[in-house]
Order: sequence, then structure tokens, then C-alpha cells
Amino acid sequence: MKRSRFSEEQIIGILKEHQAGISAAELCRKYGVSDATFYKWRSKYGGMEVADAKRLKTLEEENAKLKKLLAESMMDVSTLREMLGKNF
Repeated sequence: MKRSRFSEEQIIGILKEHQAGISAAELCRKYGVSDATFYKWRSKYGGMEVADAKRLKTLEEENAKLKKLLAESMMDVSTLREMLGKNF
């Protein structure tokens, strides 16, 4: 996954500027991002504080690890079932 040029703290700061009254087009020009990126940030980080964003990031990382563990265990189970099926 491509890494963002902006940290969560910076993104939340940009969104707070928007809430303060600066237009989205002006912010996009100022920070060099597209409108689509800005609105994607707004849908993901809108209304969050920095602590909330950090917590979200840790939860996403933990979720990815758990998904990987589940996939590996499912693969092991299917391999064992296949091996047992051949023996009988």
C-alpha cells in the first residue's frame, strides 16, 4: 500500500482548517492534493482528534495481523483435511 505524504496529525489539521471556514478547493491548492483525496480524508478522519486517529491506526494494524493468522490457520486446516482424505 502506498504511504501517504501526510501523517494523520497533518490530515486532521487540514480538516480542522476546513471546519474553520477555508474552502476545500483552496486547501487542495495549498497542500497539493486532489479534491478526491480531500473528500476521502474527510470521510475517514472527519470529526476525529489525533488520539482517535492513532487508535484507528493501531486497530487497523491489529486487524490485518488477525486476518493473516486466520488465513494461515484455514490453510493449515484445509491441508490437513486433504492429507486425511488421501489416507482413507
